[in-house]
Amino acid sequence: MKNYDSLATNLYRTSNSGILSTISQSNEGCPFGSFVTYISILDRSAYLYLSDIAEHTKNIKAQSKACLTILGKKNNNNDQQNNSRLSMMGNLLKIKEKELENCKKRFFTLLPESKNYANFHGFNFYKFEIKKTRWIGGFGKIDWLDEKKWKCQKLNWEKKENNIIEHMNQDHSDTIAAAINAKYGIKDKNAKILFLTMDGYYAEANSKIYFIQTAEICKTIEDYRKNLISLSKENSKFKIV
Repeated sequence: MKNYDSLATNLYRTSNSGILSTISQSNEGCPFGSFVTYISILDRSAYLYLSDIAEHTKNIKAQSKACLTILGKKNNNNDQQNNSRLSMMGNLLKIKEKELENCKKRFFTLLPESKNYANFHGFNFYKFEIKKTRWIGGFGKIDWLDEKKWKCQKLNWEKKENNIIEHMNQDHSDTIAAAINAKYGIKDKNAKILFLTMDGYYAEANSKIYFIQTAEICKTIEDYRKNLISLSKENSKFKIV
């Protein structure tokens, strides 16, 4: 069975930059590509922090359609065509006021250097709502991914996110540390979860941020409970003593 969705999710969640392609307003509708940073959020949407004077912002104000392409790490044989990449097509829309505070909290936590831009006028947050996703994992490993998993969606546990995080950090911190040790080889007994997503969580260890992926998508609190228990069992031998 193809495991492209899991691989694509891992690349998406563990990256924070890519090439944003928009439709040029000054050059007869030609595609225009530019480097941007982003953070992924609870579902598989993304937040971007864009300057009003940037060409891509001018483009999306006229036409919201965009494509964000993320490149994986270079492979060992230097064949760039065999590197993984992910292209996501959708719409870039300015963040609504009710979503702004939560957006700022997540963005400045996961990309703290971006807070410097808040001192300048004309920077605004945008939400990238994904419609279609194309995965290339190397030669012959190509597919369009399940649209249902990548489109915006409400999650049953969204309002309980802070409660889940508090419970995990207070009562199960050893399992968080074990998960980071297992995946990244980082040992920090004080590791803690920062934010949840539908397919894992962002955690801080040794002053750096890491993503821990769950085996399955978590749409309900019960989904999350089962997946966290599964992670705990899977990583039990990596507990820090």
